[in-house]
Amino acid sequence: MKELFFIVGLGNPGKEYENTRHNIGFEVVDFISNQLNINLLKLKFKALIGDLEIEGKKIVLVKPQTFMNLSGESIKLLAEWYKISLKNIIIIYDDIDLEIGKIKIKPKGSSGTHNGMKSIIYNLECDEFPRIRIGIGKPLKKWDLAHYVLAKFHETEKNIINESVITASDAAIEIIKSGIDSAMNKYN
Repeated sequence: MKELFFIVGLGNPGKEYENTRHNIGFEVVDFISNQLNINLLKLKFKALIGDLEIEGKKIVLVKPQTFMNLSGESIKLLAEWYKISLKNIIIIYDDIDLEIGKIKIKPKGSSGTHNGMKSIIYNLECDEFPRIRIGIGKPLKKWDLAHYVLAKFHETEKNIINESVITASDAAIEIIKSGIDSAMNKYN
């Protein structure tokens, strides 16, 4: 049987959330699906999914449709259905604690301040799965955090973010092809 991997991008469904800081995970999954010509049209277990094969490994691209704070519900249902090893679930999401565009890959860890990750760790009852964090920077002191993460990127940030989307997608594929250590050495 082929080894199975999920590439999960976190975000919020709906046009009003497109291109916002909180939806950077969705952007990475969309980039991969466009590059590899995979349609994300199946709605299954509260997520849009599409699948493909790379070097004999099956990959399921996942965009939970539960809204960010409930992302774990969808991931749990998918993980149970596919009977996937949690170490093969790659989660891609935004991080306010990293400077804009910076990529950080880890094999496991806490949720930090990210509610989507809190939901995933709670529902999977485990934090031992790889994650790719993409820096979105911290809000100015006068900004409310919720408004900041739901805001669109400034024009001056778009090139940096576009590069980080490409890098994060390359890092996810590297994890699948060569393992987490290789990806951390190449992209951290």
